[in-house]
Amino acid sequence: MNEPAFYTATMAKVFAEQGYLEKSAQIYRYLLKREPHRQELKAALLQVEQKLDMEKKTHPRDLTPLFEKWLSLLLRYRNLQKLKKLQNTTLNQTSKRV
Repeated sequence: MNEPAFYTATMAKVFAEQGYLEKSAQIYRYLLKREPHRQELKAALLQVEQKLDMEKKTHPRDLTPLFEKWLSLLLRYRNLQKLKKLQNTTLNQTSKRV
C-alpha cells in the first residue's frame, strides 16, 4: 500500500485507529500537499502527531539509561553476593575457633 493514488482520508483514519500512526500521518501529509485548504485534514494530522508524540514519550526509543541502571544493579548484586560469601566464611572461621 505504498501507492499514493490510493491514499484517502478514510484510509488515514483507519490506519490511525489500528495504531499505524506513522503511516496515517504520511497519508494526511500527502493529502494536505494536494489540498492544503482542507481544515479537517489539518486537524486529523495534528491529532495523529499528538498521539505520536505521546507514544514517543511513553515508549522511549533510547534504552541506554535502562541498560545503565540494569548494569549498575547487576554490579551491586554481585558485590552483595561476594560480601555475603565473605561474611559466611568469616562466621565459619570464627565458630571453628570458639
